[in-house]
Amino acid sequence: MQLNIGTKIRELRRKEKRTQEALADALGVTSQAVSRWESGGSYPDMEIIPSIAHYFGISIDELFGYDNERTKAIDALVSMINDMNFKNNGVDINIDECIALARNAMIEYPGNEKIMLCLASVLFNAGYVRYGEYHLIDEEGYNIHDIERHRQYAEWKEAISLYEKLLKTIEDGEYRHRAIRELVQLYLNIGEHDRALEVIQTAPDIYGSKEFLRANAFDGKKRAEAYGEALLKTVKACSELMVSNVIIYEKNMSLADKIQNLQGAIDIFGLVCTDGNYGIHHSFIARIYTLLSVYLWLDENHDGAFEVLDKAHWHFNRFEECCSLEDGSYTAPLVRLVQYENNQAKANDDSQLHTSATSLAEDWPWWSVQDYSLVVDEIQADPRWNEWVERLKG
Repeated sequence: MQLNIGTKIRELRRKEKRTQEALADALGVTSQAVSRWESGGSYPDMEIIPSIAHYFGISIDELFGYDNERTKAIDALVSMINDMNFKNNGVDINIDECIALARNAMIEYPGNEKIMLCLASVLFNAGYVRYGEYHLIDEEGYNIHDIERHRQYAEWKEAISLYEKLLKTIEDGEYRHRAIRELVQLYLNIGEHDRALEVIQTAPDIYGSKEFLRANAFDGKKRAEAYGEALLKTVKACSELMVSNVIIYEKNMSLADKIQNLQGAIDIFGLVCTDGNYGIHHSFIARIYTLLSVYLWLDENHDGAFEVLDKAHWHFNRFEECCSLEDGSYTAPLVRLVQYENNQAKANDDSQLHTSATSLAEDWPWWSVQDYSLVVDEIQADPRWNEWVERLKG
């Protein structure tokens, strides 16, 4: 392997605006020796390599140019596995291959936190894809997770172990927050509520989130943009909480209240996106409409159920239009400086992306609710169901 350590030394020295003489003095060598290294006429003695790395505050691997290539290789591998794993959207497309790739990556790069988190996330998804999430009704009439069933998932057991190991070493930042978020969900699924609370204590509160803090990093126009981004994130989170609460209440909330609150979870977007341009959030709104159709059907409003299914289709079409734009942006006054993602891979950050409108029928009603079994046979026996599915395909 050709060593370019001299070139690396020259780049680092110039970047830090150090002279050859200053480096030579720090290392106890002559400036002529440094000059020969940088020109490729000779290499530093191996005994002095650690001192050179220490002088520039980098690792020996970085000095030799290995670490950068290693980092690029790991990032590319993690990106590829994550993209593949994303295709397993409720259906097993390639989950075995994703797991195998992540396990092989762990062997090739032992102890790497990005690879470990990647494997944990694949296993996290594998439990949902292979077995699903199940719910029961407790004696008070509230929706709860079927923890005994979930505790049998080997994939989730292994994922929990990986997340717990990661949180002992991984630094604060995006990867740690993701590990906490996914681990807390698995603790909920298996009924480990105290362990979930313990992990949550290490996370910042809502005002310590990057969305809120980012607004304080700018001023003027950039700050207005950051506020808009925080508003959209907050609205999405509030809407998710409203939907989840409707589901949790189960037998303790009337059909009329469920319908009203789900409509409220949709309408809340209109408080910020006052012109009806919801950007990538059109996808999430489409999902809420599919759930709303369940409760409208149970309320004997069968026409209303199909009306909201058509609205779901309309919103999903708007979502796909947003993803196809090169420079799409929100247009309501409070958020008009915010760009929405211009392709489906990036829009996955919204966590509600689906590859096509047909997924609205395939995944209907998206959320796991006990009332599904009371509705599915009847609504799908209605001729309008097949007509709706055909329209989705168009």
